[in-house]
Amino acid sequence: MHISVLQDPILELFKDKKLNSFIDATLGAAGHSLAMLKAHPELTCLIGFDRDPSALEIARSLLPEGSILIHSNFRHLKRNVSTQVDGILFDIGVSSMQLDQAARGFSFMQDGPLDMRMDSTQTFTAEDVVNSYPEDKLANVIYEYGEEHASRRIAKAIVQARRKERIVTTQRLVAVIETVLPRRGKIHPATKTFQALRIEVNAELDSLKDALDQALELLAPGGILAVISFHSLEDRIVKNHFRAQDKEQFLILTKKPTIASDAECRANPRSRSAKLRAIQKI
Repeated sequence: MHISVLQDPILELFKDKKLNSFIDATLGAAGHSLAMLKAHPELTCLIGFDRDPSALEIARSLLPEGSILIHSNFRHLKRNVSTQVDGILFDIGVSSMQLDQAARGFSFMQDGPLDMRMDSTQTFTAEDVVNSYPEDKLANVIYEYGEEHASRRIAKAIVQARRKERIVTTQRLVAVIETVLPRRGKIHPATKTFQALRIEVNAELDSLKDALDQALELLAPGGILAVISFHSLEDRIVKNHFRAQDKEQFLILTKKPTIASDAECRANPRSRSAKLRAIQKI
């Protein structure tokens, strides 16, 4: 079961705020939303976005009747919401539910199809990227989105391998990567490449940039936007976006990002890389 990260810091952030309306832009299994509903009985309008239909089904079975659930990428916030709201939360990245399902193809620890789609109704997959991108483009994706310094060697190995046989499973791709980067230390050699492919397939960074602009517009005066990110590329976008706002209109609530406590990291190791940043409309 997916465990919501930084739940206590999120509740602390909103504890003195009257929330009549709230958008959970990355609903998942509704952990954050359920906690917010419990902490804020005045909350009468809960809107949840998720691009994963299976996550929406789980959330629908857990949330109270009247919750508004929307199957959409959060980059389309304003397409679906026209009124201002008191709070918005983004919990970016792949969820535990997605990682733990081998059939979704997100994990290099399990064998499954080379998929990586957060939205299963989307047609474009990681298999398409790995087997159709030219070597230079593939190397650039792995370097820019995975911050992988061996990107060119990995891309070359992938192109050579796919000439012999199409790469269609996660473990086949892992085996190709390991011909370039043998296993050493704690970090798996496929970690950065898999991150890069996932970001490319789901257009995650462009979606985040689009969504932040819309979220800030949708905040009512006094409204708070909170964003949880899990790697430096996301966090950098959020930090720079917040800093670029007019200081007469917005107040940054987190001068440094909030991170998980030692106790939370022990209970939920996936929270170790989580960073929370928040901003409030004045």
